Amino acid sequence: MTDLAIPSVANGKSGHWGLESIVQALRLSREESHKVRHLGRIRDLPSRTALVKILDGLSAALFPTHYGQPSLSDESIDYYVGNTLNTTLVGLAEQVRRGLLFAASPEELEGQDIPARAQQITRDFAHQLPHIRGLLFSDLQAAYQGDPSATSLSEILVCYPGMTAIIYYRFAHALYVLGVPFLARLIAEIGHSKTGIDIHPGAEIGGSFFIDHGTGVVIGQTAVIGSNVRLYQAVTLGAKRFPADESGALVKGEPRHPIIEDDVVIYAGATVLGRITIGKGSSIGGNVWLTHSVPPGSNVLQANNRQNGLQND
Repeated sequence: MTDLAIPSVANGKSGHWGLESIVQALRLSREESHKVRHLGRIRDLPSRTALVKILDGLSAALFPTHYGQPSLSDESIDYYVGNTLNTTLVGLAEQVRRGLLFAASPEELEGQDIPARAQQITRDFAHQLPHIRGLLFSDLQAAYQGDPSATSLSEILVCYPGMTAIIYYRFAHALYVLGVPFLARLIAEIGHSKTGIDIHPGAEIGGSFFIDHGTGVVIGQTAVIGSNVRLYQAVTLGAKRFPADESGALVKGEPRHPIIEDDVVIYAGATVLGRITIGKGSSIGGNVWLTHSVPPGSNVLQANNRQNGLQND
């Protein structure tokens, strides 16, 4: 077993750290003992700092007076959107390039024009922005209609962490589908750290999606969510078990998260696990632990869940 105990420093003078031996030991750890380089080589990683600015720019391009400049006029708004998009997409193309380089094996890099591919992915992403804004508008309407305390769509855009998480998710999911999963995952984590809501970019989520309050919500990679679905805080759409191959390594990418059909409401603290289906129009009560499919129109509460044996494997 490797000894990870922290060595003590005896009789050291202030400002004399013995840096030569420390640097050599860190090199040994970095290059041999505890190497973490993906595919074993150094490369430019996507920048979290740059992505935060890109997300701000994309949000401002879609909702200029809410996330950009409140004083924009009808005459100036299109110029602002065009300029913001141009600057933001240039930055995004560079981050896409880095994301492609990070994920590619040496064999995949041969014969590929990575910068040209990054430009094409960014162009394809840009052309999806009107569609993404349409989805976000449906999400806004779902929040306004589903929350009696909401006074306006503007309040939801500016004040609701669930809306922020959904905006970041819809950007991340588009990039995930276009073939930049590492970059999409980093965007999702930026949204997670900002809102406390963890949505994997691989999840498929329909329109009119509303997360009320939101803190602690977790949506797994292979979850499929229909239209007009509402989740409350601390809901988990997770995996029940993780299949392994013959060597014991976890099998990646297998469908293992729930399918939530249209018009479902899942209340606070509910945990829904495994590749099960929650039927259209169902209501899942607070703190329910659910590992079995339920038919459309179900009303699952803690009491009837225990009575029907649905909490057992």
